[in-house]
Amino acid sequence: MKRLVEIRSYKLKPGTTAEFHSAAAGTVVPMLREWGMDVIAFGPSAHDPDAFYLIRAYDDLADLNAQQDAFYGSSSWRDGPRESIVSRIESYLSTVLWLSPESIEDLRCSNVYATHETP
Repeated sequence: MKRLVEIRSYKLKPGTTAEFHSAAAGTVVPMLREWGMDVIAFGPSAHDPDAFYLIRAYDDLADLNAQQDAFYGSSSWRDGPRESIVSRIESYLSTVLWLSPESIEDLRCSNVYATHETP
């Protein structure tokens, strides 16, 4: 069964990628997983030193909205790492598409950051 995959691409403020990655890998991605989100892949972009990506899978658009509303509306996010992340983001773009389980697993297995909790 295909799943809805969100690819979120961040344009970071110049020179903040290392700190953003550290916060994402050490705090935010584990939090997302604790909240039940399927983080497939994340990390610094290979094409731009100030770009970062986060790829997550959901059952459908309703699941995406419900999970993200719950997480981003929570006090553990708002009172936790939110500011350390948001303060480094210049802009972001989310794109969603349907992918097969095999495609999702290929993305997951090829991403070193998603298969290990720390970089």
